[in-house]
Amino acid sequence: MRSGDEQDTERLGERLAAGLGAGDVVLLEGDLGAGKTVFIRGLARGLGHDPEQVVSPSFVLAIWHRGGRLPLLHVDLYRLPEGAALDELGIDDALEAGAVVAVEWGDRVPGDLAAGAWRVRITAGASAGERLVSITPPDRARHSSR
Repeated sequence: MRSGDEQDTERLGERLAAGLGAGDVVLLEGDLGAGKTVFIRGLARGLGHDPEQVVSPSFVLAIWHRGGRLPLLHVDLYRLPEGAALDELGIDDALEAGAVVAVEWGDRVPGDLAAGAWRVRITAGASAGERLVSITPPDRARHSSR
């Protein structure tokens, strides 16, 4: 899909949120500045949260957005050393609580969590501000066995 600007990217996130349920994981991939946090603002809006409260959690690694249709845990793995354990970020607790978990730098997520996740890849388009966004749904058979 093509996104002409940040508003388009945010709307794509909002549209994806409409199809998400409790315990869904969304892994976002893309270069710095690609629009991962912008996409998650749309997810937040679609889940009933204030998108203005969504900021990149690069320095704190994870931010909870409680309430809404579904709670949202927004995780950013940019500053996490490669191979570091994700246990302390609260992802398992969030999934058990029925939250949606959105992870920036999702290509760093290992194993089972990645296998059952939505994947969003954002890359630069031909013109300034344009983005190409690909959204791949999880393998539902694998996802439901979690």
